[in-house]
Amino acid sequence: MTSVDERVTRASRRRETLIDRLMDLFLERGFAELGVADLAALLRCSKSTLYSVAASREQIITAVVRAFFRRATERVEAALDGSADPRERVGAYLRAISVELAPASAAFFADLDAFAPAREIYKSNTRYAVRRVQGLVREAAPGGDAAFVGAVAGQVMESIHRGEIKAQTGMDDSAAYAALASLIVARMAAG
Repeated sequence: MTSVDERVTRASRRRETLIDRLMDLFLERGFAELGVADLAALLRCSKSTLYSVAASREQIITAVVRAFFRRATERVEAALDGSADPRERVGAYLRAISVELAPASAAFFADLDAFAPAREIYKSNTRYAVRRVQGLVREAAPGGDAAFVGAVAGQVMESIHRGEIKAQTGMDDSAAYAALASLIVARMAAG
């Protein structure tokens, strides 16, 4: 006989596996054009299985987007080496963001921007990243212009996600984040 805790744990693992599969699908194709029936067909599961993630299509999308950004943030933070040169940590932070966002398609970013709950999760994550960049800049260059650098980084990050940087420069997201990292590190080195 299984205990209640074992059933809860098993259900939780199934839910996380389903979120992983949905995340892969959303990153590849976006989510705006996919209804619950479409998702169920693509994942070869029942609609009721999908409703184990959340009670509605909108809540499913929100749960998956929230999980994506939570996991990405955890991995970005884990990638930082606390013993590295503070200037290098700024660049490492932005490059780690680039790695985490690399699997996301243009359709995913367009859908994020078009769906208010997902857009708010994205904006909240970007605000966190801006504060984090400001803190890393303060560590690297005390008395410097961390607020300005963080604000500029935030504007560029949003432009990267909206596809504006790619449209204007041809750079993909990864290259744009690397260039942003180089600019910020060079600015800090210049004093």
